[in-house]
Amino acid sequence: MDMFELIREVGVPIAAALGAGFFIFLVIKQILEGVLGQIDTLTIFCKGLENRTRTMSNEIIKIDLLVSSALDLQPDIDRVARSENFVEDGSIDARRD
Repeated sequence: MDMFELIREVGVPIAAALGAGFFIFLVIKQILEGVLGQIDTLTIFCKGLENRTRTMSNEIIKIDLLVSSALDLQPDIDRVARSENFVEDGSIDARRD
């Protein structure tokens, strides 16, 4: 009965507009919940890729130093010093491979 009282007080067009607005609100809410879930998934995926690239960078530096040592070449110490430390879970990788 409340719906009929609303229609009687404000009129059919305004009541229909309110109903359509509520429907649009529900649809947009549903879409945004799906998008936020996808954004969270992509954020986790990007963090994993970032960790992998940092690990690979450290591994490449390690291989470069091993090859330089095997060939009796002087390694580029400045480039090694510029490389960043691997950070995983907020702590710096203390391993000195």
